[in-house]
Amino acid sequence: MDNVKQGYREAENKAKETWRKADGEEDLADKAGNLGDDIRQGLGDAGDNLREAGDDAAREVDRNRADTDRL
Repeated sequence: MDNVKQGYREAENKAKETWRKADGEEDLADKAGNLGDDIRQGLGDAGDNLREAGDDAAREVDRNRADTDRL
């Protein structure tokens, strides 16, 4: 699911960037908008990766606990 969200964010950023370039000029506001979109995408992707790492760690703890309980 995280890959889907990351792909969506990237496609959304590309669409916004293309829209900003539609007038043939790129001014400071366009650059600021693109930078903001890139930062937002990076933070969203990082959050997804951290969440997945936390989920993996929790699953590992559960597996270890289950293995210990069998002993």
